[in-house]
Amino acid sequence: MGISKARRAEAAKKAARTRKRNLAKLAVEAAKMAARRKRSRAAKRAAATRKRSTVKRTVGRKTVRRAVVRKAAKRAVVKKAVRRAVVRKAVRRAVVRRAIGRALVRKAVRRRR
Repeated sequence: MGISKARRAEAAKKAARTRKRNLAKLAVEAAKMAARRKRSRAAKRAAATRKRSTVKRTVGRKTVRRAVVRKAAKRAVVKKAVRRAVVRKAVRRAVVRRAIGRALVRKAVRRRR
């Protein structure tokens, strides 16, 4: 048994309504786009500024800043470690040099005796 005429008519009406609503939505969207295209440069800039000052953006900026700071801190730690290593190496070399110098002096003294 098929669908009754009344039910079919109801469905057709509903479909027509939906179609109409969708078309209206599209028309509104098109009008909005046209208005956006027509807007002055100043208005566009103002809109962009408004967009930039949303909560989401500010929070995002904060997050990014935090990440950058963290990265910088890590880098600073690494730099400090490297500097310390360089100093340590230099000190070790100086100690070795001094020891060699003293040994040579001792050797010379022994030779003289």
